[in-house]
Amino acid sequence: MKVIFAAAESTPFIKTGGLADVIGALPKALKRSGADVQVILPKHKGIPQQFRDEMQHLTEIKVPVGWRNQYCGIEKLVYDGIPVYFLDNEYYFGRDGVYGYMDDGERFAFFNRAVLEVLPLIGTEPDVLHCHDWHTALIPVLLQAHYRHNEYYQHIRTVFTIHNLLYQGIYPYEVLGELLELGHQYFTPEGLEFYGNVNFMKGGIVYADHVTTVSPTYAREIQTAHYGYGLEGLLYSLGDRLSGIVNGVDTKSYNPANDTSLYVKYRSNLAKKRENKAGLQQELGLPVKPDVPLIAMVTRLVESKGLDLVTRVLDEMLDHDDFQFVLLGTGDSAYEHWFREAAGRHPDNMSAQITFSDALSRKIYAGSDMFLMPSKFEPCGISQLLALRYGSIPIVRETGGLNDTVQSYNEFTGEGNGFSFTAFNAHDMMHTIRRAAAFYQQPEHWSKIVKNAFAGDYSWNMSAKEYMDIYERVTV
Repeated sequence: MKVIFAAAESTPFIKTGGLADVIGALPKALKRSGADVQVILPKHKGIPQQFRDEMQHLTEIKVPVGWRNQYCGIEKLVYDGIPVYFLDNEYYFGRDGVYGYMDDGERFAFFNRAVLEVLPLIGTEPDVLHCHDWHTALIPVLLQAHYRHNEYYQHIRTVFTIHNLLYQGIYPYEVLGELLELGHQYFTPEGLEFYGNVNFMKGGIVYADHVTTVSPTYAREIQTAHYGYGLEGLLYSLGDRLSGIVNGVDTKSYNPANDTSLYVKYRSNLAKKRENKAGLQQELGLPVKPDVPLIAMVTRLVESKGLDLVTRVLDEMLDHDDFQFVLLGTGDSAYEHWFREAAGRHPDNMSAQITFSDALSRKIYAGSDMFLMPSKFEPCGISQLLALRYGSIPIVRETGGLNDTVQSYNEFTGEGNGFSFTAFNAHDMMHTIRRAAAFYQQPEHWSKIVKNAFAGDYSWNMSAKEYMDIYERVTV
């Protein structure tokens, strides 16, 4: 099975969010399952020089973008056994950021067309093109419109994965002809038209042979008006062409037994985990209190992460010295300001690290007792899986992948690896935190919960098998 991934970002080269983690880890798991996998990415300016130095320049071509022909260099490196191709165009990708530009529609229209143009030049004829999020959603459309007549492309099938339906890539009608060279017949309610505009994400959903998203619960949620953002009817109509597959994590990289970022390495030893807690408290200037539960968040500071619930009750929680709270992340300036001020109000109970540091995030996973994710929506979530991997017990809202990966502890059966609440309500969240804290003070229960967390399989292995089944299905 020959599979080519097309995506906007991937670890370790360039990352803005969880999409990059998926593209960095899933191809390796698929390779272990027997697939021949290659990856195609834009050559972003932010890719570190160490990787640029390893790239081999293969060739260059001209890529049609509407009436224009744009330069595209093709460069290659092999990373962890996976061939990765970088498509080079300084005008489109020689920028400080990955997204957020006024011409993102043109930038990714170029990338979608370039992926299809370079396929015959990289020495493989893929069985499946696996496209990820709106940045590559036009590949199935352009394949059908411009390339199916060519024998090389006739047997290629497409799988499209929705990582976050909130971001759809919506642009004015003019891009249809100006950038995509598509006729008006594609601008219909059954095609790319979306309230008078062109919707890139919709194109991938309509034209791909199979659509996946990153958890079974999220696959159900996006078929409802609350989570569907105008595409719920279309997604509901897919039937068994829509699947939800939970993400995994890179268990080789995220392994407390050999993670060099930690104060003390450990496998499932709670005493050594407590040493990491003491190290974290000391580094962040908090009193070393082994008996006080340390709650952590490592997150983007945006509304969808449920931060309004946290800001509503955090002062009340920290006023009584029952908890310590650590936050790591950046985002909306209003949240950044609020958490900085809150840390000033509670210097003995709270640390707000308004930055991002991979090393510190790992120390927080290892040093915290509990990990809070009260998200409004969470397609899959990776942070709760990392927390479980390090024995930090998740407290989550029952949405998306959080619902699929965190099972609330049952003190009668001893089952469960975390705590959860259903309603998007601050006091429901606080009640759940206090319930977790009560069990924290009962070592016979807490050790059982942590043991359950350590026992879980958070690798990509099962997910890779499910993707392989889908590839087999679409290529039959």
